[in-house]
Formats: sequence, C-alpha cells, structure tokens
Amino acid sequence: MLDDLLKEGYLKRIRTNKGMVEESLKIAERDLIVAREIIKTDTDWAFNIAYNSILQAIRSLMFKKGYRPSSRNSHIAVVKFAAEYLPKNDVLYLERMRRKRHRAVYDMVGITSFTEAQNGIKKAEKILNTIKSLVTD
Repeated sequence: MLDDLLKEGYLKRIRTNKGMVEESLKIAERDLIVAREIIKTDTDWAFNIAYNSILQAIRSLMFKKGYRPSSRNSHIAVVKFAAEYLPKNDVLYLERMRRKRHRAVYDMVGITSFTEAQNGIKKAEKILNTIKSLVTD
C-alpha cells in the first residue's frame, strides 16, 4: 500500500531523520496538553488541536519510516499512511475527525460537543502512545 501512496503522489521518500521524528512527537505532546486545557473554553478548538496531535504523531512515524506527506492533500496522506500501522477503528475515527475539523475551521462555529472534544482528546492520547511505541528504538 505504501508503494501505491508513493505512486499516487500522497507520499514522498525522505531520509529517516531522528530530529524530525522527535520534533513531531514534541508537537503532538504539546498539542495534547493544550487541547486538555482549552476544552473548558472552546470545544471546537480542543477537538481541532487533539486532531493535530494525532496528525503530528503519525507524521513522526512517517519520518521514522522514511516518508513525508506530499504538499497535495497532506492530511489525507497522513490518514492513508496511518492505515498501514493503526487499527482500522482508529483510522476510521481519524478520518471522521479530519472531516469535522475541516468544517470547524472553515465552515461553522460551535459544531463540536464537549463529549466529542473529550473523545477526540482520549483518542489522541491513545494514538500518541501507540506511535511512541512504534518510533522508539
């Protein structure tokens, strides 16, 4: 499947870069902390930041494996890449998050409930922990 993503232009091959892996993990961890804090005042942004935490965690795995998303449809590329390493239910949830995040950023205010934001944060914690185990040497 990764070969297909390369052929379709979703991924680019890069040299594995430990610094990029570590920085993406730091961003993912930072975003998770911020999502937990901001949920009290803005559930849309808490959800969006939890989504970004997942996105950055998966990017760290991409960097570890020698890939990066292309600039075209980079969020979709990350979701498709995740399908190689994460359970199907996590990938489906991530795709739903991606779509909802897009609507909350570009189309509507107040579309994320407190429970949805909480669930997004919990999913981000779970995926971040999974990714950490996959990128740790």
